[in-house]
Amino acid sequence: MTDITMNRDTQISPDTAPDTAIARRAMIDSQLRTSGVNEEYVLARMLAVPRENFLPADKASQAYIDRMVVLGGPGHAGGHLASPLFYGKLLLEAAPAPTDRVLVVEGGTGYLAELLRPLVAALETASADDAATGKLVPAAPFSLIVVDGAIERLPEALTAHLAEDGRIVSGLLLRQVTRLAAGRKIGGRVALQPFEDLGIPVLHAFAARKGWSFA
Repeated sequence: MTDITMNRDTQISPDTAPDTAIARRAMIDSQLRTSGVNEEYVLARMLAVPRENFLPADKASQAYIDRMVVLGGPGHAGGHLASPLFYGKLLLEAAPAPTDRVLVVEGGTGYLAELLRPLVAALETASADDAATGKLVPAAPFSLIVVDGAIERLPEALTAHLAEDGRIVSGLLLRQVTRLAAGRKIGGRVALQPFEDLGIPVLHAFAARKGWSFA
């Protein structure tokens, strides 16, 4: 388990900072509010955290588009920055509380963790590979797990780290369609219930085993 910090490859100069602040405000007004994301804590965090800080320099101009930005290529390990609407809807459904102990399953940038960090009591991060295979530092149980991407299976290696009555919010790949989904641990079991179709990057570490699916 690692604590991912902001990508410092892209620094905002005083000359460009006002332009990016305007872009964040436009993102909120045109992508979030128009799609029903109006909770103040969500909008405040997404206004405060510059998306371009989590992208390499050659991708920074794509920070506020309404689609995911795929990372990769020479000098970068890969991953994704999902669409603003995905993060807005995810935060809205997660409803983080000041008492929450949170695990963020990362998509490769650290952006989601930075959005959540000031809203909760404690936060840990894990790569998708580590979360899918159970290679996690013993910091459980967590009252909230959020996944930065869509999963095709929900392994016990991950749900074992969720406290009883704890919540999980994630993307879900179901019949080749990505959806937002949420669940709660009751009686030691967790079932994800999809609630909205949305374009979400797929985390291949959580691919379904052959012959198995959520269907």
